[in-house]
Amino acid sequence: MKLPEIDLYLIAPEIILTAFGFLVLLADVFSPRTEKKGYLGILSLIGIVVAFFYTLPLIGSGKSGFEGMFTADGFALFLKVTFLIIAFITILISMGYAEREGIAFGEYYALILFSTLGMSLMASGTHLITIFLGLETMSIAIYVLAGMLREDRRSVESAFKYFLLGAFATGFLLYGIALLYGATGSLQLKEIATYIASKNLLRNPMLMISLVFLTIGFGFKIASVPFHMWTPDVYEGAPTSITAFMATGVKAAGFAALIRVFFTALPQFRPDWTSIMWLISVATMTVGNIVAISQSNIKRMLAYSSIAHAGYILVAFVAGNDIGISGILFYLMAYAFMNLGAFTCVILLGKKGEENTLITDYSGIGFKYPLLAASMTVFLLSMAGIPPLGGFMAKVYVFSAAVKEKFYWLAILGVLNSAVSVYYYLRVTVLMYFREPQREITGLQFSPASVLALIIALIGTFYMGLFPANVLSFAQKSIVGLM
Repeated sequence: MKLPEIDLYLIAPEIILTAFGFLVLLADVFSPRTEKKGYLGILSLIGIVVAFFYTLPLIGSGKSGFEGMFTADGFALFLKVTFLIIAFITILISMGYAEREGIAFGEYYALILFSTLGMSLMASGTHLITIFLGLETMSIAIYVLAGMLREDRRSVESAFKYFLLGAFATGFLLYGIALLYGATGSLQLKEIATYIASKNLLRNPMLMISLVFLTIGFGFKIASVPFHMWTPDVYEGAPTSITAFMATGVKAAGFAALIRVFFTALPQFRPDWTSIMWLISVATMTVGNIVAISQSNIKRMLAYSSIAHAGYILVAFVAGNDIGISGILFYLMAYAFMNLGAFTCVILLGKKGEENTLITDYSGIGFKYPLLAASMTVFLLSMAGIPPLGGFMAKVYVFSAAVKEKFYWLAILGVLNSAVSVYYYLRVTVLMYFREPQREITGLQFSPASVLALIIALIGTFYMGLFPANVLSFAQKSIVGLM
């Protein structure tokens, strides 16, 4: 019997993330309890940088291995670069925040690395078991991270709620995978597509139910309506650095798996899932934007904003053309920079025992903390889709994809929703510059690592708005072979 070929270089980034995760845990165990834990963050950053340098040589290789269960195609590698950027910025903003909140444990940083590992597996998986293992690796780590503020009742509640609803959604996903296997006899994505085409199973009830269950499972991960109810409570209760990580990394991983499964394994069902996703897209961006208007807490507002952005991305998913899928990749990277930047500003405006997360807390900070307010304004305007920022170009690409496929109403509704979002983003800006402070905010300490994260996010947001061609070209090359 021929043994399967094992190419460890193919999974080198995943091995490195795993090794550094355990290294961080061991370093924490063998360090004095009284010592500050800043070096754990630095060790985690080194791990991410090393993983990044092992990812770059794989770009353009298009290799696959482990009996076709894992691939290093362009699509996976673009997303891995995005995940590593997200993890890098998250750890930067965590280094000051975790010390301040008393959660700078080895397991905190290790779980961020392990969840990034899960995201990478989801992006590279060409077998449903690989994708499911990646999803569970990511999810279990995030469940724990959401409840890391053990003394805060809201944090524990958010973790418990996320765990229960996440387990429920995972059950749907697993049942959908089981039905897919039952109907086709395979868990390999390309083999599933080939079998469905050869046997003409387009009206097979088992496959139709599987499609619905997969939509529910992935819909929970990307926080689309009506599977979004957990999002505002979990985002509000979780540590702010982890909220930023969830809003960007988890969402990107969810879309990675959704695109991989639907476009590789189920392309014959495209007319069916296009109509479903059309409705979900409209509902997601509409509900997210309308409910965001009434929020008084900045984290809840950004949570509903995150839901709305999932709706915009689904516009390109419905279009399903080359511009749409490459536009999704571009959008996910641009969204990572502007969202992480906004949450960094939220962290910097808080202090121990006083998070200052009410929107009214931002009144008058434009003059007391001008650089912080200016940065927050840039990120909010980018999320609103104002040129020349990254968010504007991201929306141009996803709406252009819909227009090209003649989904005119979907594009119009997307633009109208984007216009609605300007109201609640500008409301924060107006408070910062045109309202007297309702109370004095003093004693803020700006961690050098968080300031560096803010600078990286600003550079990324401006670069993707002013020079989008380079990233878009990378994204377009990444989807070759996927469609």
